[in-house]
Amino acid sequence: MIPIRLSRTRLVLGVAAIAAIAFFAWLLAPAHASPERNAAPDTVAVSTAVVTRQNVPVYLEGLGTVQAFYTVKVTAQVNGQLTDVAFHEGEQVRRGQLLAQIDPRPYQASLDGARAALAKDDAQLAGARKDLARYTFLQPKKLASQQQVDTQKAAVGALEAQMEADRAAIESAATELSYTRITAPIDGRTGMRQMDPGNIVHSTDTGGIVVLTQLQPISAVFTLPENALGAVADAMSRGPVQVVALTQGQQLDRGTVKLIDNQIDPTTGTIRLKATFPNPKLKLWPGQFVNLRLLVRTDRNALTIPAAALQRGPDGMFVYIVRPDSTVAQQPVTVTGNSETVAVVTQGLEQGQQVVTSNAFRLQPGTAVRVMDSAAKPPTASLGAPVRASRQPAS
Repeated sequence: MIPIRLSRTRLVLGVAAIAAIAFFAWLLAPAHASPERNAAPDTVAVSTAVVTRQNVPVYLEGLGTVQAFYTVKVTAQVNGQLTDVAFHEGEQVRRGQLLAQIDPRPYQASLDGARAALAKDDAQLAGARKDLARYTFLQPKKLASQQQVDTQKAAVGALEAQMEADRAAIESAATELSYTRITAPIDGRTGMRQMDPGNIVHSTDTGGIVVLTQLQPISAVFTLPENALGAVADAMSRGPVQVVALTQGQQLDRGTVKLIDNQIDPTTGTIRLKATFPNPKLKLWPGQFVNLRLLVRTDRNALTIPAAALQRGPDGMFVYIVRPDSTVAQQPVTVTGNSETVAVVTQGLEQGQQVVTSNAFRLQPGTAVRVMDSAAKPPTASLGAPVRASRQPAS
């Protein structure tokens, strides 16, 4: 009898457990099937902006290096002792200003000797001409032979040639003497002194005395992708092309593009350009790396939206537009340029439409939205937020 009672007890407990499970399942089933649970999800709070037309400057950007407008290594052109250095390191000097002095005495002596030789030959030439005049006068009277006349003419010609050689020697000596005064060939700033007074300098020295660099104006060489060549060339054909030099977002100076290099680098697919800047505050320095922002055109009355509204999908760029029933629709767009703040749209939108600028990751077509705030128009395109040109040549 005992085993039979245990079996009944187990049976009763099992039935009770099944009943309990069924009861809880019944309680939970209505919750999952509740009409409230099947209702549409809550609306998503979003920010929006209005599609607006405005004039948009379009830029290209490249990385470049600042170069001195002129760079001159000042070296000695004659040999001698350096007696004086007349500049201070880092000084701004003017063209023609004395930089260094080489001992001029040996070259002054050579010049004096050449002048003395000229004076001697001049005196001899004067005597030879007088003799020629006498022989010429006496020859018709048979008091001088024709040979004497011809010989004297040759002597006069030789002395005249010697006079020319003396003048050339004087000019050469004067030139060498002038080389003892080393002057600045350009307006520029001196670098570190490479030679001290008292040293013997030679015309063959490679180190030089100092390096001069012209910083006002100054140049910058930078590169752009080869497919930007058409846009830059078109811009230059319309007039001076403005370019801005920046570092860490700070504007250093404004200048103009002076030339496009005559060949494309086939290894990198880039083209080099050179720009010139007035550099009045000396914010640009040779060897400095800078970003160059080149204005290629201004799109007039362009359709613009905030860059934050742009989304990228498998089929390209799109935005979410807000429909009159407060739901969103996914709208493909064609963008020709964009910056950190502004995008230029050519297809897909119309002026006055509302585009979503926040919480786009929570949206899908048909999602109900609640507009938290709406900008009257997208940010204005400006230098601080440049619209970069697409990689297509300008039309």
